[in-house]
Amino acid sequence: MGGLARVADAIDALTGWVGRLAAWLILPVVMIAFGVVLLRYAFSIGFPWLQESYIWLHGGAFLAAAAWVLREEGHVRVDLFYKRWSRRGRAWADLLGVVAFLLPMMGMILTMSWPMVARSWRIGEKSPTSDGMHYLFLLKSLVLVFCVLIILQGIAMGIRAILVLAGRDDLAGNRVAGHA
Repeated sequence: MGGLARVADAIDALTGWVGRLAAWLILPVVMIAFGVVLLRYAFSIGFPWLQESYIWLHGGAFLAAAAWVLREEGHVRVDLFYKRWSRRGRAWADLLGVVAFLLPMMGMILTMSWPMVARSWRIGEKSPTSDGMHYLFLLKSLVLVFCVLIILQGIAMGIRAILVLAGRDDLAGNRVAGHA
């Protein structure tokens, strides 16, 4: 069981590192957006590639940080009963949610997005805007990264739920069943 806890800890560390790194992308997003507005309205100058850059950075930050947000229980949750349940009840709900919903959905998105990303790489896809940014295939690749990171975080959540259900709360830590 200790090995499972170490796997969950490693996944948490990875998604935490990627998420914190992605969060730093928000600073250039705000700065570039401010610059675009300033150039447009104060000087009547526009650069499509500059406008696209902050949109791409924002999309990249969102996709890369999603697993970290899941780890920190930051996604919207409708929990009419969840908060009132015991730790074991929440662990059952978490495990069921991961196995029945999260993993199949991420598997479907990964499978369906793979051809789109492969085609984008094959043709060296760039922005449809004539003066837009190149390397759109890199941004599209983040959909795959998003899926892999969410799947990994789902596995960590499932492991922690299993540890709680096995009576090994000491190994599960506080990051399980509503106690981040």
